[in-house]
Amino acid sequence: MADEQAVRAEEDTVAVTIENRIAWVRFNRPEKRNCMSPKLNRQMLKVIEELEFRDDVGVLVLSGEGDAWSAGMDLKEYFRETEAQGLWAIRKSQREAYRWWNRLRWYEKPTIAMVNGWCFGGGYGPLYACDIAVASDDAQFGLSEINWGILPGGGASKVAADLMPLRKAIYHAMMGENLTGPQAAAQGLVTESVPHAQLKARVTEIAEALLKKDGHALRATKWAVRRMIDMTYENAEDYLIRAQEALHSYGGVAARKEATRQFLDEKSFKPGLGTFDTSKVKD
Repeated sequence: MADEQAVRAEEDTVAVTIENRIAWVRFNRPEKRNCMSPKLNRQMLKVIEELEFRDDVGVLVLSGEGDAWSAGMDLKEYFRETEAQGLWAIRKSQREAYRWWNRLRWYEKPTIAMVNGWCFGGGYGPLYACDIAVASDDAQFGLSEINWGILPGGGASKVAADLMPLRKAIYHAMMGENLTGPQAAAQGLVTESVPHAQLKARVTEIAEALLKKDGHALRATKWAVRRMIDMTYENAEDYLIRAQEALHSYGGVAARKEATRQFLDEKSFKPGLGTFDTSKVKD
């Protein structure tokens, strides 16, 4: 098993299955608890970019093979080996990682992190990049960097500060103690936590609900919420006006008219209780 990681081809570091318009993308280095190596980072960018505009993909789910989601960056391949080559190699490896996290953060389609196990350090980057995060109650979350003499870099400290209350984020980063799935949900690090046996079913339920909604509106909504994080209220108001106008150029007018028709004329749906039938939208 120790030698398996050394011979794993780059294209085998990420696994993909597409079922009913849900792309199940998995970190595929279970022998290393799915640590992110330069090879994995390069392959993940290729995979998610290839899936982004496919008609048979409406939602992307990111999970991990084995008993881990991702235990962070590979200490040997990502750190030691690149540091031995010099600054150019360090910067190259950093960019390869940050590039796919950024692409995922502004993905054209909804994304869900299905955190099936260990999520540590650098794993917080893609965790934050996903729109919705559902964890197993058995999952473990940790910023263990302090325990071996460094700070949580690669955006991990920013993720904790953005998602968690300040006092909780500082404690989490300074103490190096792990959080369970329910604790991570209670502190805002993930959307919710469920028993491990129910994890895939719950993620599938969320994905299927998203698939029923208008894709253009979903994209505009997720981007708007992310953009507004650092805005004043007045700037956010103005941004949302412009975002809605832009949405009209991407099918928004047709979708709104059809939804209004179904609500007012057909009385076939209520916005507070469900979504309208997007299959009837005429482009």
